[in-house]
Amino acid sequence: MNQIAENKLSLSKVPELTLAFWVIKIAATTLGETAGDALSMSMNLGYLLSTAIFAAIFIAAVVVQIKARQFHPFIYWTTIVATTTVGTTLADFADRSLGIGYTGGSTLLFALLMLSLGIWYKTMGSINVKTVSSAKVEMFYWITIMFSQTLGTALGDWTADTAEMGYLGAAVIFGGLLAVVVALYFWTRVSRTFLFWAAFILTRPLGAVLGDFLDKPLDHGGLALSRYSASAALLAFMVACILMFRQRASQKAH
Repeated sequence: MNQIAENKLSLSKVPELTLAFWVIKIAATTLGETAGDALSMSMNLGYLLSTAIFAAIFIAAVVVQIKARQFHPFIYWTTIVATTTVGTTLADFADRSLGIGYTGGSTLLFALLMLSLGIWYKTMGSINVKTVSSAKVEMFYWITIMFSQTLGTALGDWTADTAEMGYLGAAVIFGGLLAVVVALYFWTRVSRTFLFWAAFILTRPLGAVLGDFLDKPLDHGGLALSRYSASAALLAFMVACILMFRQRASQKAH
């Protein structure tokens, strides 16, 4: 019994960073875009009300995640999806409703993300995700994740629209940047913590532009698919991946 208890204490509350993790993460970020647009646009609830709804879901999911004594895949990924949906509508509200624009929104959100990481590091001494095992660290983790997801939405929109790269062009750009991160991981000694956050942030705009490509009108460069059916398909894919690929908690950093 003591050995089992020790093993639980040596595990963090985030999954191991396997290929399955990144596949599910990209699907979750794409789902966040289509589901966020479904509520704010297809249901005509607007960005502010949609953000309030998704924020409530996000807070509830974080509370459940923090109260869980160990890593649970479905709780974890539900919370991730909650960050992507609130990130989508919050970024759209800032960029469009407040008139900040994609450039201003991306700049503001990048500053908030860096501030969150800085306070986390100064308070806890590390931003390594393997240290996510206490309620205090988890709060920093999920706030930072939420900012990164919101930034990703604004950055994806900026690249596709302001920079006029289009959805597929933006997807190629962010996919290429992720390939660079992968190369640095395998062939250099660059900080693994830095590479994790770089990859985590970049998967969000990739998912955002892929989601826009699926559901935006044909004259805007999208496929004009139903946001509801696209969201349902992405959710089914995520659930299948979680069930098929057994995810374990990562080893806690010491």
